[in-house]
Amino acid sequence: MNYSQKDALGKLRKYCAYQDRAHSEVEQKLADMGLYGDEAGEVIIALVRESFLDEERFARSFVRGKFRIKGWGRRKILQELKLKKVSDYCIDQGFKELDEDEYMQRLQDYAENKWASLNKEKNSWVKRKKTSSYLLQKGYEPDLINEVLRELAQV
Repeated sequence: MNYSQKDALGKLRKYCAYQDRAHSEVEQKLADMGLYGDEAGEVIIALVRESFLDEERFARSFVRGKFRIKGWGRRKILQELKLKKVSDYCIDQGFKELDEDEYMQRLQDYAENKWASLNKEKNSWVKRKKTSSYLLQKGYEPDLINEVLRELAQV
């Protein structure tokens, strides 16, 4: 269904008010509405002017949410932000939301919980491999994972 610019702007105001959105998400929504090129650009400019669309705010809330709610690490968050075509500057601003101590504590907690859940596993190498794979899948950095696992293996 094709929308007029005015109708699309109204719908997208609600879409952006519900939660912060990336520019690429709004562009996709505009394409779904049948608006392209200059028409779509004008709608995006209006949304930015009215503060419905702010990529830096989106990056900050995305990083906060994915870390605090889903427990994702930096690598997975970065990958998702890149998929949403967020600028490097906004990604950097978003990562400023992460507290390093909280980040390391979350990694430590995940590692300890996974390690403890593998208590029936006798082979420590297999236990280490499974824990490492789990943490990599969560998006944590390999060097931090190795550091945490070294400490766990010594206990």
